[in-house]
Amino acid sequence: MEHNYPIKRIIDDQGFLIDTSFKEQIDSQLVQDLYYHMSRIRAFDRKAINLQRQGRLGTYAPFEGQEAAQVGSSLTLNTSDWVFPTYRDHGATITFGKSMVRTFLYWNGRVEGCVAPPDRNMFPPAVPIATQLPHAAGAAWAEKKKGTRNVSIAYFGDGATSEGDFHEGLNFASVLKLPVVFFNQNNGYAISVPIEKQMNSKTIAQKSVAYGIEGIRIDGNDCFAVYFETKKAVEHARNGSGPTLIEAVTWRKGAHTTADDPSKYRPKEQGENIVDPIMRLELFMKNYGYWDEEWIQSTHKKTNNEVEKAVEEMEKFPPPNVEDVFNHIYAEMPAQLVEQKEAYLAHLGRQ
Repeated sequence: MEHNYPIKRIIDDQGFLIDTSFKEQIDSQLVQDLYYHMSRIRAFDRKAINLQRQGRLGTYAPFEGQEAAQVGSSLTLNTSDWVFPTYRDHGATITFGKSMVRTFLYWNGRVEGCVAPPDRNMFPPAVPIATQLPHAAGAAWAEKKKGTRNVSIAYFGDGATSEGDFHEGLNFASVLKLPVVFFNQNNGYAISVPIEKQMNSKTIAQKSVAYGIEGIRIDGNDCFAVYFETKKAVEHARNGSGPTLIEAVTWRKGAHTTADDPSKYRPKEQGENIVDPIMRLELFMKNYGYWDEEWIQSTHKKTNNEVEKAVEEMEKFPPPNVEDVFNHIYAEMPAQLVEQKEAYLAHLGRQ
């Protein structure tokens, strides 16, 4: 099946166009939008790792190396669409409109970090693997029944394809021909398990055949391939033609989380030949006359300042309310939990 799902690319590792059919669709605005957002989320990601190492942030899931996949896909959405992220898709959610402050708060274990902007349809990050796929199908079904043209996109890793929720979500979306895009970021590992030990299929995209839906495999480090192919899938869904499964083949440079040591299971030299997605875009910009040194420097200054300001605002938040641990689990708190809450508040001297 692998030959039926070749990896689609628009630019090569040196930043040269290898699919010239997209040349007229690439303009300076798109190039700058992609570069700005990719640089922005990388600045956020690196700052978050530093904060965790300093004890100013909790355990964190980095995504460096996957910027093209997250930015290229999220830029294709309308503000009324739905986003269902995993715990590693904060690059996509920040690009879609979630504030950096709220995202930092999430990684500090704050309930405020799960709050999406009022003008965005965005679920909190799904930590259980693949549970957001049926949710995305459900939201898409609701939009279809309401007669809107809104779509939903579900982000997930390669490990999620071994979960029952993956198959249930795709089957549900297929049967009802729902406006949803299933966006897989295949970075080769489900924590420490390499993909060849997790499934016998040669590709993830071929799994679309079982459900009679569109399936495509793209270079997840090629921001143009991600953008244009996701845009096509989004329009396919928006026009009532049903779901698409996208496999974006990418590479996460760092650890699974800041509590993980990838040297225990990933060969040191693995991934060394993979060209960084931002560097690849920079090479394209230089090759085709889009490079503007002054604009590049001002972009980095702007994004770094935004990140630093977000850290300041996050650390100014008042201490968390310990009652939140009890108050947001049940609509009506059961007696056992009421007893626990009262005992804890008594311990704090707050009853």
